[in-house]
Amino acid sequence: MSILSRPFVADGVARLMAAAAGRAIKPRPLFPEIPGRSSDITVPTRHGPMPATLYRPPEGTPAEGVYVNAHGGGFVLGGAIGDDPLCRYLAEHARVFVVNVDYALAPARRFPVPCEQVYDALKWASAPGREWAGARLCVGGQSAGGALAAAASRLALREGGPEIVLQVLHYPPLDLVTPAAAKPAPPDRRVVIRPWMGEVFDTAYIPDIARRGDPLASPAWGGNGDGLAGIAPALVLTCEHDRLRAEAVTYAGKLAEAGALVEHHDILGVDHGYDLMDGKPELVRRVYAFLALHVERAVTA
Repeated sequence: MSILSRPFVADGVARLMAAAAGRAIKPRPLFPEIPGRSSDITVPTRHGPMPATLYRPPEGTPAEGVYVNAHGGGFVLGGAIGDDPLCRYLAEHARVFVVNVDYALAPARRFPVPCEQVYDALKWASAPGREWAGARLCVGGQSAGGALAAAASRLALREGGPEIVLQVLHYPPLDLVTPAAAKPAPPDRRVVIRPWMGEVFDTAYIPDIARRGDPLASPAWGGNGDGLAGIAPALVLTCEHDRLRAEAVTYAGKLAEAGALVEHHDILGVDHGYDLMDGKPELVRRVYAFLALHVERAVTA
């Protein structure tokens, strides 16, 4: 524990990081052949209106699914625009509508606000009268967004709906109880998630250490992964060199025990956030194609 575990310090650092990221944030220039058929929308939630971007499948293509996406950023930074390549790819190749949500960030809005916002987006997306009425529902996210997808799926199980045909957990943080410094990382590599970063993110998101054991925050910790029968089928993607890999592998095992694991796929040779930073475009395309295939299968089954 360092000075960064003090909420007022972590909050200040988180705000500085978010401000710096906000000035620099832009999606990688991937998939220029896929046009952006998108529009800005607002999704109502219990915590107020939430901005989102709606991506449409190719014109004239019957869409059989809707995919609610949550971006990453340690719960404190980033924005929906960073996932633009992924959302365009899914709309084009999985032939789904994609609702890319811009949930509230910590420290301004802490746990469980983002979890509830993503869950409310699922309820909104599943309501009758939408442009995609009757389409099958998926939820997914990368990094913190993957954790929020897991939490929203847990809330759907707890609340009796809506029905989710696939949850996609892409290199998610699923154990906020264990400090980042205690999580395994390759000894011969400089990994993306540094211990100080984990301390800032976790403290800004959930200052009360005891609350980090909540199953919505840490589904892979302790016995939180027990009793998952009936939860949405899951695709779990991990990165070989990611400090967060072990907890996602643990949760994949719990999902498998519950009969809810569709597949666990380990992406070799890469670290956390590879697709948003320096991952080779051809690798990103292969992983996104794999992801889109699973989404397409789920919504057309």
